[in-house]
Amino acid sequence: MAEPCIVAMGGGGFSMEPDNPLLDDYVLSLLEKSSPRACFLPTASGDSDSYIVKFYEAFGNGRCVPTHLSLFRRTIDDLRSFILDQDVIYVGGGNTANMLAVWRVHGLDEILREAWSSGVILCGLSAGAVCWFESGVTDSFGKQLRALPDCLGFLPGSHCPHYDGESQRRPTYQHLITQRVLVGGIAADDGVALRYSGSELMEVVSSRQDARAWSVEMADGQVFEKELPPRYLGYKE
Repeated sequence: MAEPCIVAMGGGGFSMEPDNPLLDDYVLSLLEKSSPRACFLPTASGDSDSYIVKFYEAFGNGRCVPTHLSLFRRTIDDLRSFILDQDVIYVGGGNTANMLAVWRVHGLDEILREAWSSGVILCGLSAGAVCWFESGVTDSFGKQLRALPDCLGFLPGSHCPHYDGESQRRPTYQHLITQRVLVGGIAADDGVALRYSGSELMEVVSSRQDARAWSVEMADGQVFEKELPPRYLGYKE
């Protein structure tokens, strides 16, 4: 059985970088099979039809065998069998708090934990990255960023996506850690993906040459950032 694997993207992938498939290609490259099964979970966007269409456009054409799971218009009775039959679960962006609530109502949170333990790769961007950690920064409750506790907790610590993409992400994350509202964790710029094996960060990769990840921790009453330079997946100009 493959090691449990999560790829958390600070931002990027088919929905943010439609002309730059480097992060999505990276996820598929982790699978040693020619036609992997990839399931899109668009729950955080309210199962947006246009988002689902974009996923099929990006992951069709022989790249993999794409499918999706809608919970707002649920048609699949046996969620466990459906999810465990996939090779990749790709979680889209949107409202993280609402997504987690819907998942828990349907029991999908425990099914995803089982899938992760059995070697199904879990990945996603923004909401689809924050959800795997203990806690994170979210805009689920309005324009003002807030802490989101009680995420799935598959990965230790907190997470902040879009670290360079939204002006308030960095100061808000650091403030929440300083106030001990959030524990320390990992922040990721847009275009950065964090690959975990089990609960250990194994690799940082990027689809943009200037993107970075950061370890953000409290020490002696202050917040300190440690840069985590990624491996650029493209070719340097």
